Order: sequence, then C-alpha cells, then structure tokens
Amino acid sequence: MASDPAAFLSRWHRIVETRDEVALGEILAPNPSLGAPPYWQKFVGHDVVHYLLGVILQTIDPLHYHREWSDDREFALEFSGQVAGIELQGIDLITIDDDGRLVNIDVMIRPADAVAELIEQVTPRMTEFFAARSSTN
Repeated sequence: MASDPAAFLSRWHRIVETRDEVALGEILAPNPSLGAPPYWQKFVGHDVVHYLLGVILQTIDPLHYHREWSDDREFALEFSGQVAGIELQGIDLITIDDDGRLVNIDVMIRPADAVAELIEQVTPRMTEFFAARSSTN
C-alpha cells in the first residue's frame, strides 16, 4: 500500500474520535518512535508506542483537533482537550512512511499544570506496563 497522506489523516482522526486502540496499532510502523512531554528521550517500539498513545487517548478527554498543516508525509496537528478538568493545548508532529504508517510522533502540550497532571495519570500505567513487560522477558 503506497503512502496516501490524506487517507492517513482521515484514519488518524477517526481513531482519535472513536478512541479505537486496535486501529491505532494497525497504523503504526513496526518500530515507531514517540516523543512525549516532558521526556527528552523517545519511546521506541510498536508495543510501547501503541500502549502509551492508547493511554493518552483515554486520559485527554475530550480531545479535539482544530488545525493541521502537512508537507507530503509530515503533519502538524493542533489539538485541545482536558486532563482531569485542566484545559490543555498541544501539537502532534507526525511522520508517516512509504506505506502510510506512523513512524514518528512528537507531542507538545501546554500549560505546565496540564503536563504535570498528565504525567501523574500516565506514569502509574506506564510503570505497570514496563513491569509486566520485564517480567515476561
């Protein structure tokens, strides 16, 4: 399947709107990377990126996209939402591969109190994920 940026964006928006974690896993490349606030080091690998994006989809509610910019296979998507009642604004920077699958996403969010709340809610779930993953290896 050749890269079709418009088809990817349509599918991405549908996945976010419906919070479809199965479809989310299907649009990820085999070894995607995710830069998430406030971490400098990226998360790399299908399982960890799939899980973390799924957690974020469940934690930011509601999540709405407002504007988007694209350049072939690279996108900047502006969004807003709430985490525990705190308003937030952010940008997803997404790159897709030749097959139309997500190879990289960098997420930037403000303000700091929203990022802090997101960390508080996401960290325990990621800690459990990594603990379970290390116990099966």
